[in-house]
Amino acid sequence: MNNTYCVRPLMCVLQQRFVGLPAKRRYCCSTIKEITANNANNIQTKLATGPKFQDFIRNASLKENFSKNQQQLEDMPPYLSEDPHMGNSRKVYFETYGCQMNVNDTEIAWSFLQRTGYQRTSELSQADVVLLVTCSVREKAEQAIWNRLQQLAAQKKRRPKAETPMKIGILGCMAERLKTDLLEREKLVDIVVGPDAYRDLPRLLSLAHGGQRGSNVLLSLEETYADVMPIHHVTQGHSAFVSIMRGCDNMCSYCIVPYTRGRERSRPAPSILQEVRILSEQGVKEVTLLGQNVNSYRDTSELRFCGPEAAPLSRGFSTVYRPRPGGLRFADLLDRVSLIDPDMRIRFTSPHPKDFPDEVLQLIQERGNICRQLHLPAQSGSSQVLQAMRRGYTREAYLELVANIRRIIPGVSLSSDFIAGFCGETEEDHQQTLSLLREVRYQTAFLFAYSMRKKTHAFHRLQDDVPVEVKQRRLEELISVFREEAVRINTSLIGSTQLILVEGESKRSSQDLCGRNEGNIKVIFPRDNVPLLGDDAHTAPISPGGYVLVKITSASSQSLRGHAMSHASLSCTGRYPLQG
Repeated sequence: MNNTYCVRPLMCVLQQRFVGLPAKRRYCCSTIKEITANNANNIQTKLATGPKFQDFIRNASLKENFSKNQQQLEDMPPYLSEDPHMGNSRKVYFETYGCQMNVNDTEIAWSFLQRTGYQRTSELSQADVVLLVTCSVREKAEQAIWNRLQQLAAQKKRRPKAETPMKIGILGCMAERLKTDLLEREKLVDIVVGPDAYRDLPRLLSLAHGGQRGSNVLLSLEETYADVMPIHHVTQGHSAFVSIMRGCDNMCSYCIVPYTRGRERSRPAPSILQEVRILSEQGVKEVTLLGQNVNSYRDTSELRFCGPEAAPLSRGFSTVYRPRPGGLRFADLLDRVSLIDPDMRIRFTSPHPKDFPDEVLQLIQERGNICRQLHLPAQSGSSQVLQAMRRGYTREAYLELVANIRRIIPGVSLSSDFIAGFCGETEEDHQQTLSLLREVRYQTAFLFAYSMRKKTHAFHRLQDDVPVEVKQRRLEELISVFREEAVRINTSLIGSTQLILVEGESKRSSQDLCGRNEGNIKVIFPRDNVPLLGDDAHTAPISPGGYVLVKITSASSQSLRGHAMSHASLSCTGRYPLQG
């Protein structure tokens, strides 16, 4: 009885709790199919009206319609509150190593710091912040940075405690390659900033001033600093660098650049043209367009640029990536830049030989202010080594390009890069490189012994099997042959008249001035008063940033000497032949 008594109330309670609950519905198969179809339609509707993948990518819409770019940039919240007092008038000292891109990076980094209250100093002893803009192309370049860090660390320790503690930062390619290892190794560095993270520089320095250390080495698929006006420290010669693209997609087996600078992305043409106009108004007489692979420029920011055609390559050249259709090409940009100021010289570096279609060469020949001077990095004269380097051409294709350039641009000045002792290079390969130097005859060359870099294709797939002493001997032979040929070319200019853009006082004598001709060769001449342009009766002193006509009287492998004849201008005087 007791057990029955206990169970019955429990059952009653359970029945009461479920009173009023709807009975579970049961459906036939046809009804289930109908509900499933309705649910699928609802899901498809939500997907069609919901956010797209591009909505989750920062600034993706900018590529679809560049006309909205400026408004969107204005509406977007700032990346970092640009407090003009953040820097607290601390003094920044820059040291720049490596290529011209690092010079431009310095100008970009300084632009961000200046607007947040920092001051720039040219005296290391006055610096509260020391920033090294670094190169990572060769091991020797990195070792120079490590040595410099040791010196700066010693100076940092000697700084009086009553003064603001000095902070040391590494910017650029070495920062990107070594990342946080720079912070850990011997604790020499306070901040590490990669080439695509200069916007974050003020924040990282704020952390450093608060006693913390930090880094930002994220690479970007979009960053071109198009909305940033670099603060150009124009030299005495009134020259400036303008970055038009960043990164590289060529993936040459020896090169670290794709891993430290990221993939290729081009700066929108309107921002480039605006920067060149401003430089022209400031009196700049020479602009060099910059990029790791400058002549592969491809602006896709406007829909009207995005056609189906891929850019043509030089005959006999190929790429490791698929041809990319559409975009405003380098020839179009070069055309527009050259029209801004007829009295402003235009140069560009560093190009790849594959991106020299005839339209670029013909434009250079037609426009008097685009310098007839081309950099054609060969790297080797051996087709076998070129294949191992993944350069995309043979010796024969390269020589055919040189012949085509000289046919379209008579009197052109050529320069190049060469690597001695690359993986697997034989003595025969080396001799072929020497013969290429003799056959092409460059006026300028950058010659280096091979230095294997981590992350590269060569590091993972090839063997650095050429002994150091052999690399050095081959390098010395390359230098010797280059100088022999350069002397011959420069000697042929004796007696010719060259149009020179004056840079300033010669380093060796205050009685001499120096400048560069169209071929980018240094020309030294006495500091004299010379006749005015079109007025032989009156003379005037020669000033940096002006053009003068100089008659060449002597030559070496590195420079020319002569005497100034008169003042000149690029637009009025016109070109003077490089060959006498």
